[in-house]
Amino acid sequence: MKTGTIYLVGAGPGDPDLLTLRAARLIGEAEVIVHDGLVSREILALARPEARLVSVAKQRSKHTLPQEEINALLVREAKAGRDVVRLKGGDPLIFGRGGEEAETARACGVTVEFVPGISAANGAAAAAQIALTHRDASSVVSFVAGQCKGLSDQDWSGLAGKGRTLVIYMGVKTAPQIAEKLMADGLSPAMPLAVIENAARPEMRVLRGLLAGLPDLVAHENVKSPALIVIGEVTAREDAVLAQIASEAQT
Repeated sequence: MKTGTIYLVGAGPGDPDLLTLRAARLIGEAEVIVHDGLVSREILALARPEARLVSVAKQRSKHTLPQEEINALLVREAKAGRDVVRLKGGDPLIFGRGGEEAETARACGVTVEFVPGISAANGAAAAAQIALTHRDASSVVSFVAGQCKGLSDQDWSGLAGKGRTLVIYMGVKTAPQIAEKLMADGLSPAMPLAVIENAARPEMRVLRGLLAGLPDLVAHENVKSPALIVIGEVTAREDAVLAQIASEAQT
């Protein structure tokens, strides 16, 4: 029996219009789609009616399937001769564990192909009209995971500050620890930030504030995942431009 191929496909931030052409085609042709909880219903609706959809949604401390079982599921379906689309929110190679799944598949003799998607960071920033880099505000962008073991022991020094932008994935639940950690590393409590919830979807919210107020902002606004935290002067560029325009108008 011919072994199928596993396609690790990025679903982007949620808007079907932001899928690559190849991703849309594979979703529409797939026999089996193994998908994350962050993949929108609109994207799953592109699957053909007879396709088998398997949810392996993950939440903090609660996984539908452990990662090892997801790896085994993908290999098992491919070994049965079926092409499998492993559909992930954002890009499969940025905090998507695509590397782990690919390593397991290759070790089992299964062909793997990556189909990149618009990352959550790029998609969220674009939807919120925030330029992650800007000649007057930032020339460095860093991505970190805010929900992982040993958060307090990680060294984030130098990742945020003047001329830098820090994008934090999965940081809603750990917002108090994140704010405390960054300020302890010397970042100004007045550093501007934006929290982008449900990016590129009709229910998207963009909440702005300062680093010291991040925990209260998340709690008061009842922010839910999926959400990204963008920290840096780029998040306040619109206010800066408006202030400059107003100042010039008065002179």
